[in-house]
Amino acid sequence: MPVDDLASMGRLLDALQPWLDHLVVVGGWAHRLHRFHPWASPPAYLPLRTRDADIAFSSTAPLVGDIGEALKASGFKEELSGEHIPPIARYVLGREDEGFYAEFLAPLRGSGTRRHGAPDATLSKAGVTAQRLRHLDLLLAGPWTIGLDTALGLPLRERAEVRLPNPVSFIAQKLLIQRYRPVGKQAQDTLYIHDTLELFAREMEALRGIWQDELCPALPTRTVTSIERLSRERFGEVTDVIRMAARIPADRSIAPGRLQAACALGLEEIFGA
Repeated sequence: MPVDDLASMGRLLDALQPWLDHLVVVGGWAHRLHRFHPWASPPAYLPLRTRDADIAFSSTAPLVGDIGEALKASGFKEELSGEHIPPIARYVLGREDEGFYAEFLAPLRGSGTRRHGAPDATLSKAGVTAQRLRHLDLLLAGPWTIGLDTALGLPLRERAEVRLPNPVSFIAQKLLIQRYRPVGKQAQDTLYIHDTLELFAREMEALRGIWQDELCPALPTRTVTSIERLSRERFGEVTDVIRMAARIPADRSIAPGRLQAACALGLEEIFGA
């Protein structure tokens, strides 16, 4: 029997409660939790679901204590993989093929190698191992905080103040990483971009303000130029990736041409000159 993902996320947030001020929920769960923000206009269709919760933190975050032990005390099992030192870790509830799991992420900067040539792929901090990824720092820039409690369907022991990437950072990061991803993940990211634009369609002027006033001044000029270019190129025409993205949802029908046009328009409103 698959685990209840809402109950599992509630258990994860309860375990992470002492550190939530320094953690950011990213990935699919960020998109799902965006629906609880006051700017959101949740559609009738269900959000995309994912078994994994990605939790990001800065390598300089003042994390004190042992997050790994807190997770184990809440029923999560640590699983290690890969040849990196330290190895990549995930924290699992339930059976591996049906369960829920959390992974920790941290930004990768510089060459990606350590002094003696080994890959700088992982980081140990506060009893957990985070995988280092490029462009993750964008998700940590200007995060939003939302309050979650049992009234929203999450079975929490106490109210949790959870940080999420703002939707502009969320979209921009997906534009930057898409070419490095397998085709299936590219399609999933394309649908995430579409659904995020639709979720905040009434707040495009405010999202443009986040881009121009908060993110652009803080990002390298080369990164700003890349995001603006990719926002035009990725949805300039209907591609095989867009067709795959349109086939993902089981509870709605999206024409590839409509998906492409909606994304092109929304991205132009946020990132266009």
